[in-house]
Amino acid sequence: MSSGQQVLIELRKMIISGEIAGGSRLAEIPTAEMLGVSRQPIRMAFRLLEQEGLLVKNPTRGYTVREISSKLVHDALHVRGVLEGLAAKTLAEKGMTIDQHQTLLNCITQIDSIFNKPELTSDDLETYHHYNTIFHNTIIQGSDNIAIVQALSKNNQLPMASAQALTYDKNNALSEIRRLQYAHIQHCSIFNALKQQDSARAESLMREHSHVVTLGETMRSIFHTDGSI
Repeated sequence: MSSGQQVLIELRKMIISGEIAGGSRLAEIPTAEMLGVSRQPIRMAFRLLEQEGLLVKNPTRGYTVREISSKLVHDALHVRGVLEGLAAKTLAEKGMTIDQHQTLLNCITQIDSIFNKPELTSDDLETYHHYNTIFHNTIIQGSDNIAIVQALSKNNQLPMASAQALTYDKNNALSEIRRLQYAHIQHCSIFNALKQQDSARAESLMREHSHVVTLGETMRSIFHTDGSI
């Protein structure tokens, strides 16, 4: 994985987890020193995180971390699920082309290969990110619905709404691997529904899939509960 991608994932995780608090001001040089990298990957990460709605560019210099609530993330993921669900339903009703079938199958095959070992490397995360993006884009573009494409593009500007907003917490590696494996299994089920032209199931699975980004936090909240109902 490139240093830029590693920096992007690390900063995204730090903002989402609250390690870098909302309202904090970020500048290139201090952030580069904090992460032990050059300014170039920091500059690239800042621009992408601004596009994702996690940073707000200051009028003078640097960025401010956006205040993020769980409701904002939930609402953005819900809208993404509705839109991507509609895209999957539309594609299932039309039926996949040979190229779409092969592209989605290749994405599943490539991602499956990274789970044949107990730990994920930076290269494995790069592979996941690359083919996960292609998988989602193939379904979205396959709907041939410009309204869906434009609505998703707008929604992707909200925190954690984009399929490209990959997070991975090395401090919780086991639960993170489980989360990505679960997402992979969902991909397989979505592909199968599309293949069978089961539009209702394709839509339902795609809606559920949008919330996999919060699955790790959901699992931690369940296992740290005091047992009350």
